[in-house]
Amino acid sequence: MTTASPADELALLTRLRRDLHRIPELDFDLPETLRYVCGELEALCDDVTARYGKDACTVFSPCKSSLCMFFDRKSEHATAVRSDMDALPVTEKSGAEYASCHQGHMHACGHDGHMAMVLGLAHHLAESFDELPRSVLLVFQPAEETTGGARFICESGVFERYGVDRIFGFHLWPDLAMGEVASRPGPLLAATSESTFDFHGKATHIAKAADGADSLEAGMRFVLDAYGYMAEQAKAEPCLLKFGLLQSGQARNVISSHTHIEGSLRTYSDTMTVTAKQHLAELAESRAAEAGCTCTVHFSEGYPPVVNDEALFDLARAALPDLHELPEPLLIGEDFAFYQRHLPGVFLLLGTGTGIPLHADTFDFDERILAAGLETYKKLVRIP
Repeated sequence: MTTASPADELALLTRLRRDLHRIPELDFDLPETLRYVCGELEALCDDVTARYGKDACTVFSPCKSSLCMFFDRKSEHATAVRSDMDALPVTEKSGAEYASCHQGHMHACGHDGHMAMVLGLAHHLAESFDELPRSVLLVFQPAEETTGGARFICESGVFERYGVDRIFGFHLWPDLAMGEVASRPGPLLAATSESTFDFHGKATHIAKAADGADSLEAGMRFVLDAYGYMAEQAKAEPCLLKFGLLQSGQARNVISSHTHIEGSLRTYSDTMTVTAKQHLAELAESRAAEAGCTCTVHFSEGYPPVVNDEALFDLARAALPDLHELPEPLLIGEDFAFYQRHLPGVFLLLGTGTGIPLHADTFDFDERILAAGLETYKKLVRIP
């Protein structure tokens, strides 16, 4: 079969991305998205099986709201490539002619682009099936933005059944130049843990403050001390704790009996995660006791850190001479981390060059960047 020209590939990527951008859906509730992706994959699979036999290609769902396509080259091991499919509960204000048709939902994090690249790769693999050095598994997962759909893919056993020994994935990244591909060995993205602290005191008029227990003072002292503690920890290993919400009290002249504080902890290793949570809880309890208060502390499980396998990264770097290596890890989280807990994986970033932040209601990008992502995938699946 004739290989598609760059112009044809860009037209394909643009069509796929814009079609998918119009139908954003959330979490595991992805009926239109799944129908669209499945339709594309099954048409390609029919073509491959017509040329190479019924076992050459299969399309299936390993778990809820997911799709996989397997190109079977009868190799001992296979390479996996992942795309997320879910969108965000954001009302789009981009003004694009291909804007969301679903009120209150938007592909504001680039998952439409992620799907377009992997679907574009599926087209390429169908065209060049007999040139592949190993089998390839394409994975389309739900719920990256919410509960971590990657975890359910791993638990399905699909990687073991198909002999997958490595996985690659992309995320669009506004802070990189248009079309630039970047990553780094080792830690790339942070573990995330939503952190909640409640200080319980005793209300009284401020004129009789000694009779009360000031939860607001305890909470404020804790915030400042927590920031100081994390700043010291960051000297040894990158980490961050920031609070974005503090609610306390009922009136200006009444000692507050309850202070509620919410923030997010970001770390890059299990050791730092465990250590920071332990010490922050101890610090909260200490500041509460000093003020005659009690406290409750909750840390969400969150996503693990995205840590690129160094041996696989070396293979990727050799295949990608233009790969830009980032000097420091970044502070966002991504559920690709669950795959890397299961098998060696490398996650990459693809620059949009726009500077419009992820999750913004005006997020958009030039589809020409997707061609750079597709070319990267073509090289990665050809690593023996």
